[in-house]
Amino acid sequence: MSRLLSVTKGHGTGNDFVIFFDPEGEQNLSARDITRLCDRHFGIGADGVIRVIRSAKLPEGQLSLDEEPTAVWFMDYYNADGSIAEMCGNGVRVFARYLLEKKIVELGGGETLSVGTRAGVKDVQANLAGFAVDMGRWKLESEEVTVRANQLAVARPGLAINLGNPHVVVALADHEELRDLDLTKAPLIDPAPADGANVEFAVPNEPMIKSGVGSISMRVYERGVGETLSCGTGIVATALAIRHWAGPGAPNQWQVTVPGGTLGVRMFATEDGEHVGLSGPAVLVYDTVVDLDAI
Repeated sequence: MSRLLSVTKGHGTGNDFVIFFDPEGEQNLSARDITRLCDRHFGIGADGVIRVIRSAKLPEGQLSLDEEPTAVWFMDYYNADGSIAEMCGNGVRVFARYLLEKKIVELGGGETLSVGTRAGVKDVQANLAGFAVDMGRWKLESEEVTVRANQLAVARPGLAINLGNPHVVVALADHEELRDLDLTKAPLIDPAPADGANVEFAVPNEPMIKSGVGSISMRVYERGVGETLSCGTGIVATALAIRHWAGPGAPNQWQVTVPGGTLGVRMFATEDGEHVGLSGPAVLVYDTVVDLDAI
């Protein structure tokens, strides 16, 4: 018997996803289903799988509704290895694009779409770049860590930042060091986080600040995936780290360039503390039907 699943392929600056619509929570994919869907040789190929489900159909989604009753839809996100991820900055923009293009929701000019995630509710607005996401509050972890990676002669200090999912940001000496970095193997974090972490390697561009906007280049190794062309939360973490290292007077607006493109980051004050926003494109590539038992 075939298990047919209607899916959509989408991406945000090359960070790609398989998306499927399961409003009532009737399609519970196994870790094997997810890894095979994401396999670039035997499946469709993606960095992760996004299930579009009503928040009311998941315990985590019910928490989103408690936080914001309009967060009707929940982004149920899984890494390519089948593990659960709390949040994905590129994924939430693609999620919003999916809801709009499939006419599941309508979003007028200036209106906000509230999306449930395991890292809390994220507010999304359409803009000229595609979509802007309020990623909410962030946390600078106090623990000192070091990171080892191929082509780095010695371990480098890293700055641990939590955006609902964990990150460690490492500053490199120059663009040549960033280019030559080998991310075919996972960087080693010491001490190792219990749940792992995404690791970002960053270099300020020259000039670092132009017309009041900071500029950074970055590569990322995502836990449960490997090196990806882009990582939304990693881009945000990198901008926060470089601003932290730059000290007083550093800007609150940044452009971060990754292999898949350039995204914008903005830090801004709110009543409950500083929030950080991410803006960039989101693209749906094609729709298809896959037989889960055939892959």
